[in-house]
Amino acid sequence: MSADTKNTKRELIRKKMMEHQSEAKIVRKIVLSISLTAIILVCLIGGGGYLYVKSALEPVDPSSKDVKEIVIPIGSSVSGIANTLEKNGIIKNARIFKYYVKFNNESGFMAGDYKMTPSMTIPEIIKSLKTGKVVQKEKYRIAVPEGKQLAEIAGLISKATGQSQEEVFQRLNNPEFVKSLMAKYPELLTNDILGDKVKYPLEGYLFPATYPISKEKPTVDELVIIMLDKTKAVLGPYSELMKRKKLTPHQLLTMASLIEEEATEKADRHLISSVFYNRIEAGMPLQTDPTVLYAHGKHKDRVLYKDLEVDSPYNTYKYPGLPPGPIANAGKMSIEAALNPEDTGYFYFLASKDGEVHFSKTLQEHNRLKAKYITNSQ
Repeated sequence: MSADTKNTKRELIRKKMMEHQSEAKIVRKIVLSISLTAIILVCLIGGGGYLYVKSALEPVDPSSKDVKEIVIPIGSSVSGIANTLEKNGIIKNARIFKYYVKFNNESGFMAGDYKMTPSMTIPEIIKSLKTGKVVQKEKYRIAVPEGKQLAEIAGLISKATGQSQEEVFQRLNNPEFVKSLMAKYPELLTNDILGDKVKYPLEGYLFPATYPISKEKPTVDELVIIMLDKTKAVLGPYSELMKRKKLTPHQLLTMASLIEEEATEKADRHLISSVFYNRIEAGMPLQTDPTVLYAHGKHKDRVLYKDLEVDSPYNTYKYPGLPPGPIANAGKMSIEAALNPEDTGYFYFLASKDGEVHFSKTLQEHNRLKAKYITNSQ
């Protein structure tokens, strides 16, 4: 190959390399340009989104003194409340308000007629809705004590509604009504309440509290919704803990009801809780008398041996594990005890006549305590 030919090839190769380098530079410029454009767009969108949300959370009119009466009907959802507030000019954006409420795990909003102004901040609005500062004065209060069963609560509701206890109780157990409530509270009222062995679907779900009522004669439905709202609000803060412990609302309220029924004023509910959990883990029946009485459907001061023979899935002397559902409504202390049992080796407990609860690890120790505090004191 001649020197001229070699030089020509070298020149061609050099030109191609320069062309490739030039093309690579162009590509790099294009990629850089696109990347910078994308970054700028993300920043603009992010910044714009932040400013949009920030603006939506600010008062509609900080200087406004215009007082508006806002009506929040019984049973309103967060979406319904948000739409009402936006429609009346109290908040700027219903969707942002709803996300704010969800993100901050706010709940327990109360129905009523409120006085609000466009100058109120979101936290002020939420506080007002939770404290129930309403225009209407309460007509009376319904006090639902801890440990009450559904039939007893029906009696309390009957006094407020003017209906008979039987009519109220029938409504509380009406399949269509129960299913409508399940649709409204899907996370609280699950299919567990419709189990074949469950005696009454809403048993244990109507939270014990004092409820101020502003309406002259509320309906059964309205009162039940108020009570379920309260139950939902109480259980809300425990949702993550329930998930970690793999407890459904039904299981939690069932366990809490057993603790509620067994506890005395002097009892440590967390220790009682430990006994129940220890027994379940060991495969032992819970053997708690209140479940036997619930199976019989009557109250007695003392459970006899013959009472223990009742063939019912609620009889924890015959059937291991939790009963099919709650046997009464449980207060917050019993719910917390059901979520946080003490770490003990106790498998037995009994209450003496003075209300003191005595715990033991073995049957022999339990029998000694029984002879000392129960048998000898009779």
